Amino acid sequence: MPTLYFLTRQRDGSLTPQDIEAEVGQTVMQAALAAHIDGIAADCGGMLTCATCHVYVTSEWAARLPPPAAEELEMLNFAAAEQRETSRLSCQIKVGPETDGLMLELPSRQY
Repeated sequence: MPTLYFLTRQRDGSLTPQDIEAEVGQTVMQAALAAHIDGIAADCGGMLTCATCHVYVTSEWAARLPPPAAEELEMLNFAAAEQRETSRLSCQIKVGPETDGLMLELPSRQY
């Protein structure tokens, strides 16, 4: 099972990792919800109609993932937290052997 790392920014600016095991074929959002990751709201359940599963892919991983589709980029315009170059919707990232070790920073808010 691939391991995913969710990074939460602390008040002092440091990042605290929380690692989870994900099943191949799930989306990152589904894996986060199953592991009760605080910071992924996923209000639409992965239907690409909200931006409440917004994450920042760490720079070392951004080029290793398939690029976001136009629909994902459009929906990211509605994210509550600042949009970055590496912003993604976790419902659009599929878990596979190639995502083992994927690091994702959680934004400060989803609403």
